[in-house]
Amino acid sequence: MKNHVTAPRAEAGSKPGNRQSSRVTADIVRIIDLIFIAGVGFGVYWFFLVSEQVALGSRYLSSIVIAVFVSGLLFHWLGVYGGNFVLRGTRRLGRALFSWACVFGLLVALAHALKIADSFSAVWAVSWFLATCGILVFARVVLVILMVRWLRDGQFTVRTVIVGTGEQGRKIAAHLERLGDIRIRIIGFIDDRTDHAPPRIEGHRVLGDVDTLIGLIRRNLVDRIIIALPSSEGARLVDLTDRLAATSVPVRLAPDVAGLEFPYRRFTQIAGVPMLRIFDRPISGWSFVAKTIEDRVLGPLFLVLLGPLMLLIALAIKIDSPGPVLFRQKRQGFNNELIQIWKFRSMHIGAEDPDTETQATRGDKRVTRVGRFLRKSSLDELPQLFNVLRGDMSIVGPRPHPLNIKAEGRPFEEVVDRYSARHGVKPGITGWAQVNGWRGETDTIEKIENRVVHDLYYIENWSLRFDLVILAKTPVAIFKAENAF
Repeated sequence: MKNHVTAPRAEAGSKPGNRQSSRVTADIVRIIDLIFIAGVGFGVYWFFLVSEQVALGSRYLSSIVIAVFVSGLLFHWLGVYGGNFVLRGTRRLGRALFSWACVFGLLVALAHALKIADSFSAVWAVSWFLATCGILVFARVVLVILMVRWLRDGQFTVRTVIVGTGEQGRKIAAHLERLGDIRIRIIGFIDDRTDHAPPRIEGHRVLGDVDTLIGLIRRNLVDRIIIALPSSEGARLVDLTDRLAATSVPVRLAPDVAGLEFPYRRFTQIAGVPMLRIFDRPISGWSFVAKTIEDRVLGPLFLVLLGPLMLLIALAIKIDSPGPVLFRQKRQGFNNELIQIWKFRSMHIGAEDPDTETQATRGDKRVTRVGRFLRKSSLDELPQLFNVLRGDMSIVGPRPHPLNIKAEGRPFEEVVDRYSARHGVKPGITGWAQVNGWRGETDTIEKIENRVVHDLYYIENWSLRFDLVILAKTPVAIFKAENAF
């Protein structure tokens, strides 16, 4: 006898036709931001110039159009509306303001390059920039208030049903709960063998069989179905998908139990068959080409821009203590190959440790007066720009560690899983771990574990946009550094 359980009631604020898509909401905010940029530009022009009976010149109009176009591209490129946009408290306000500042800076540079800067009103330009910043901040405050209300009312909730009460279904439910995404609401389990199923699994009810599920769908109480049946039950899968084919709800097939051990891996197709991508060669294909071009362009550019500063640092080192200006050290680079990196000398002669058996600590007497400042500010790393020119390093990437460095007396390779995966790309002068506070001394296992976690995240999620975000955050991270001695 089939066991039918009372269906869940529709939650408040989530009636059919009254639900919202988080992706659509983000795109609406994107359009509104661009309207604000254009509207503020015209508004400020009208306020300052029309009152003086000045006609709207083509240059002003062109500037506003260019700003809107470039803002649309840059906001998207820097991920202003990406990821879990609706769940972020400030709705990526910092990225939006940074992107707008870049757009405005580009317009100013373009005006000076074309020698037409004098034909614009400086008051209009500055007022447009500041007023747009103010509008973006105000709009995000209003958006946060609305989002809190919509999230509380379940506007973005995806009501999910898991088909299958076996080990696979349990693991899927547990993973979704650990994820902590408030948009995902598991309303229960479905199984056509309810006689053998417990009343609750992972804290969620077993609602009934497939007929119960179809009834819930017709009452608009389900937004997504996850089929969690083992691949060995091919006949059940085919029968279930045939019965759900006529419904309007998205249906997803969960990976088998083995696939659940790699929850963040993507699928690919080989000969038309979906397969789980466990490992890929990092930053390959066109991504490798783009990364190489980035290093070939930014390396010389930074060397030219920072050349005068590097000369001053060299002079300060010479005045402060006797000995060479530069210090060479062997590190592991791409594919575990040994490379020699360059650094400004920060220790007294004879006190350097080429193998870094002993890391520098707070108040380390081996460090010179100038060296203490250089290490704290990471300026001692600047000569590695020559390593970038040689092709040994990248501007952005995992920091190369000394060969014999240890945490709590144990080599890094022994205390951190997948440590060697860091060497799948070229090491960098700055990286994702460094801008998140994991730079300097790595004397504990916790510190090196957190650094490696950030490094692997960078490798697996690399993009040119990601590199630009890291470069933008690097100066701020340097001033906040507490672990560099």
